[in-house]
Formats: sequence, structure tokens, C-alpha cells
Amino acid sequence: MKKVWITIGIVLIVITGGLTFAGNYFYNYAFVPSEKDFLANDNEAEAAADKKPTDAALTWFNGSTRKNWYITSAEGLKLRGIYLPADRDNNKTAIIAHGYMGDAESMYQFADMYHRLGYNVLVPDARGHGKSQGDYIGFGWPERKDYLKWINTVLTKSSSKETIILHGVSMGAATVMMTSGEKLPSNVKAIIEDCGYSSIQDELIYQYHQLFDLPTFPIIPVTNLVTRLRAGFFFTEGDVTKQLAKNETPMLFIHGSADNFVPFNMLDKVYNATNGPKEKWVVEGAAHAQSFNKDSKRYQEKIKSFLSQYE
Repeated sequence: MKKVWITIGIVLIVITGGLTFAGNYFYNYAFVPSEKDFLANDNEAEAAADKKPTDAALTWFNGSTRKNWYITSAEGLKLRGIYLPADRDNNKTAIIAHGYMGDAESMYQFADMYHRLGYNVLVPDARGHGKSQGDYIGFGWPERKDYLKWINTVLTKSSSKETIILHGVSMGAATVMMTSGEKLPSNVKAIIEDCGYSSIQDELIYQYHQLFDLPTFPIIPVTNLVTRLRAGFFFTEGDVTKQLAKNETPMLFIHGSADNFVPFNMLDKVYNATNGPKEKWVVEGAAHAQSFNKDSKRYQEKIKSFLSQYE
């Protein structure tokens, strides 16, 4: 009998060790900032690289008016944002959120678009990205609290009467949608989300199926626990649809019909989840994070038309 219990104990130790290894492996694969080989054939990391720089946009973005702003997260991380003032102050600021493994620098064309619409622009580096501190990717859940701080920083540095717009792409879109469920100041007039996912878990499971021919149980639950231990949150908490159910801010939902990174069917999930004023725009044939590149002129017209109702 003693040998049986020893055998059972050894088996349990091996299983536990194996699951611990697998959970940490998948956590490192998804949550630790590093080069991601699975992005090589997808659009997320390539979106910025595929954009054709315009000299005027890039010159302006890297020009003398640009400043670095900093905040400190609740966990003590120093986070950087790039701030660019409008040519003429209209008391309007757009805060722009970049995607997974992107950074503020990669969003210069979106920043230029808002600059041409007369906005001050603030483009933060998400924790673990660019020049912000952090050893994990939050997929928008802890970042929602950071965005509350960025909003308050704008109101402090600019004007308490400032009109604020949030605009995010991919993970940045999930970030601004998650932020929408928090108690926002009335200064936040509208939110634009471009190809965001319905929850962290939905996106991770989708990518897991794309990358590995393995069952999700028990790897996903174990990785959820590893995420809590290493990053301080359960990724199952990051449910965009639950945050949207609390949202009252007008929102424009954008998604490319050919998106195979954040699947197109997630658009209806997020669109239907919010009860506030909303519009939906499907960009036919656009791959992930490529709606702007598909037709930048029409993209700007859609943004301008939507914002004109709420500014």
C-alpha cells in the first residue's frame, strides 16, 4: 500500500510539474514582452511597418513641439506618453492606444490624423511596451486604470474643460473599451475602437487554437493562475463585454472583414454589449489593424463625422 501511495505521489508531482511548466510557457509566449514569432505572418506587429510614411506626418510627429509626459501606475511603474499640441488650442485632446507589441511611435499616422482634425494628441506607451516600465503585457485590463490616470493628467496639464476622445487599435481598442466601463469624467465625449477583442480569454483561446493542436483544458486555467501569480491579475477578469455593459459614452466600432488575428465575429459581440450611443463600420477586405491603411481618407471622414455629433 505504501508503494501505491508513493507512486501516486510521484505521478501527481510529475503532472503538477508538467502543468506548471506548460502554464509558464504559455504565459511567457503571450504575456512577456519579447519578439513574437507567431506575429511574423499576422498583421498586428506588421501594421505599423506596412504603413507608408508621409514626410509631413513623420516630420511633425518627431518635431520640436513633441514632449514626453509621465505617470506612475498604481503598481509603481513609470509610464511614458508622447504629447503633441494642436497648432491652435481648441481644448480638444485625443488619447490614442497602440496594439500588442506596438508602441507610441508606431501610431504617428493616427496622431497626425487627429492633429489635422485640430486635436492635441497624447499617445502612451502601454506598460511593458516602448519606454514604459513593466515586464508583462496586460492586454488592456490593468491598462484601463492607467488610462484613467492619463485622462486626469490631460485635465490637469491642459484644462478642466478639455474635450477628450479615446481611440484604440487592436489591444489598444480593447484597452479603451475596458476603460469605458470605469467611471469617466464627462470630458470624455466619445470612444473609437478599431478591431478590439471581446475578452482576453476569448482572444487567447482563439490564438491558442491557431497555434497549437492541443486541448485548452487544463492549460488555459493553469495559465490564468500563473498570470495572477506573475502579473497580479487573472486574465479572465479582462472581459471587454462586461465593461461595455457599463459604458455610457458614444462609441464607434471598426473592424476589417478579413481580420484573422482578432476574428471578425468578435465585432458583433462588442457592438451588442454596449447600451450607449453607437455606430458600426465594417471595412470590407481589411486585414487586422489595416482599416486605416485600406482607405485612410474614408477612415478620417468616418471619424470626423462620428465625432461631430458629440464634441
